[in-house]
Amino acid sequence: MSKKPFYITTPIYYPSGNPHIGHCYTTVACDSVARYKRMQGYDVMFLTGTDEHGQKIEEKAAEKGVTPQEYVDDIVKIFKSLWSYMNISYDRYIRTTDDYHIETVQKIFKELYDKGYIYKGEYSGKYCTPCESFWTESQLVDGKCPECGREVREAKEEAYFFKMSPFADRIEKLLTETDYLRPKTRATELVNNFIKPGLEDLCVSRTTFKWGIPVTFDDKHVVYVWIDALSNYISALGYNNGRFSDYDKFWPADVHMVAKDIMRFHAIIWPAMLMALDLPLPKHLAVHGWITFNGQKMSKSLGNVVDPFVLGERYGADAIRYHILREMALGSDSSFSNEIMINRINSDLANGLGNLVSRTVAMVEKYFDGTLPEEKASGEFDDDLISIASSLREKVDEYVENTQLNNALAEIFNVISRANKYIDETAPWVLAKDEANKPRLACVLYNLLETIRICSSLLSAFMPSTMPKVWEQIGASESDTSYENAAVFGVLPANVTVHKGEGLFPRIDVDKEIEELNALIKQNEPAAEPETEVEPLEPEISIDDFFKADLRVAKIVQCEKVKKSKKLLCSQLDDGMGGRQVVSGIAQWYQPEDLIGKKVIIVANLKPVKLCGVESSGMVCCSDMPDGSAKVIFVDDSVPVGSKIR
Repeated sequence: MSKKPFYITTPIYYPSGNPHIGHCYTTVACDSVARYKRMQGYDVMFLTGTDEHGQKIEEKAAEKGVTPQEYVDDIVKIFKSLWSYMNISYDRYIRTTDDYHIETVQKIFKELYDKGYIYKGEYSGKYCTPCESFWTESQLVDGKCPECGREVREAKEEAYFFKMSPFADRIEKLLTETDYLRPKTRATELVNNFIKPGLEDLCVSRTTFKWGIPVTFDDKHVVYVWIDALSNYISALGYNNGRFSDYDKFWPADVHMVAKDIMRFHAIIWPAMLMALDLPLPKHLAVHGWITFNGQKMSKSLGNVVDPFVLGERYGADAIRYHILREMALGSDSSFSNEIMINRINSDLANGLGNLVSRTVAMVEKYFDGTLPEEKASGEFDDDLISIASSLREKVDEYVENTQLNNALAEIFNVISRANKYIDETAPWVLAKDEANKPRLACVLYNLLETIRICSSLLSAFMPSTMPKVWEQIGASESDTSYENAAVFGVLPANVTVHKGEGLFPRIDVDKEIEELNALIKQNEPAAEPETEVEPLEPEISIDDFFKADLRVAKIVQCEKVKKSKKLLCSQLDDGMGGRQVVSGIAQWYQPEDLIGKKVIIVANLKPVKLCGVESSGMVCCSDMPDGSAKVIFVDDSVPVGSKIR
């Protein structure tokens, strides 16, 4: 009899920088579900990968002086190294630069075009480069990107668009009338924010950068992020390519797991794409919150990332896995701090699980030389412990099925706490004083070993490297710790032999550890930039000399490269006085679209000159940087054009 398939995916991560602890949650959560499903006997496909195209990657690579491919290759090595370190058991790793994925995306784009769902038009609106997202004015929050809070810029370019409105009704029903979205409470905000106002057509190609998948029938265009990125879930199975042949077996996906910042794309755009292609929809979209640091989303741009390699070296990968899974409730944010993490490790892992294992094994060795006698005598408190341990698997099954992993772990550790309480209730050290009580003592210790076996069998999906050490200590074989046996009490041999080992999770001195971590963080902080030599002042001038330079605020309304020069940009300015044209030598540091809509300071009374045949009436003020580059001095948008600088 063939195994039932189960397909789970992480989002594909954007390799614009090294991974941090925020990246770990989704991947560790999916890994735990995948491992649990394998325990249950499913044929699992667990997919993760990287989304490697786009303007941001192109810019990052240029900053480092490497090709975009070289740039992403280096970052992907770090991602894969982290996943290996965190014991991530993915079955397939997809990169959007893989040739088979490119083949799939180009065929999907052409099919949607041929069906009339993609058409050519012109995009004009707001664009956030870090998020690679276009926004309407109404979607902005305080004039900024609603996802990351950064500044947006005006963008105008020829583009292809995907028609979204034909799918609005079906998507609304998907979100409100099915259990596709988890938690379903998020459906209301999606419907109210995006569907009720009218689904806007989606920009799906770009012409202003080249690092992307070319549109086969219009090579000026590259496929824009979401058709490229979202298609990975089926290209990785071999849809429309010759690399794999798993699509019929594993699609539709059982679970897509994503963070809330990309929920909209997976809850609205991805279903619309699949509907347009007449393909089945995924069964579930599990949306989790962010790991926050001092109340802010973890972000490299905010400088608040936490390096999982550093944490793992100190506490072990399983402790980190446990902490982030235990703290994060599906749909909610979880706060990260070193203190929260250390206290969680101490309370649950050291005092809870570690203490239970070490106490139980030590007592078997002390009172029975490591091997329990076959004669047992049951007594008070046994039934309650046996009942709660025997019913544990059923509860964990339900929570894993609903991707509520924090609740699954809470249930397991409730049983661990109950077992520790059972030790206090039965007082084995008192029983050991009387030889007549040895059968009762043996029963108590056997019940503890069995409870540990059941808990550790289920925990192996969440903490895969530690649980085999537990099994070795309690004398459990591989078959003893199977999923089937996790619902049965009394599996270990009556005369089981234990093997005392090292403590699983040594208790941490909180104050000392935080002090050391703070010192380590400080030590790992990048060295301060050496103070640059300040250029000497020009000869003194009088106030009258200063006022000879008429400095004004102007807004760049159009900008383009000067054809005969690699260094010059030609800008059309609204200066409050009828407008003017200014040529600036900043093309090596700015793209024209970076400047459109920005307010700058100009020297307004500079004598006009011609540069490469183009007239320039004024000069845009810039600051010289230590590396030889120039930074344009931008002015707050609230300052009116034409304002005089003094």
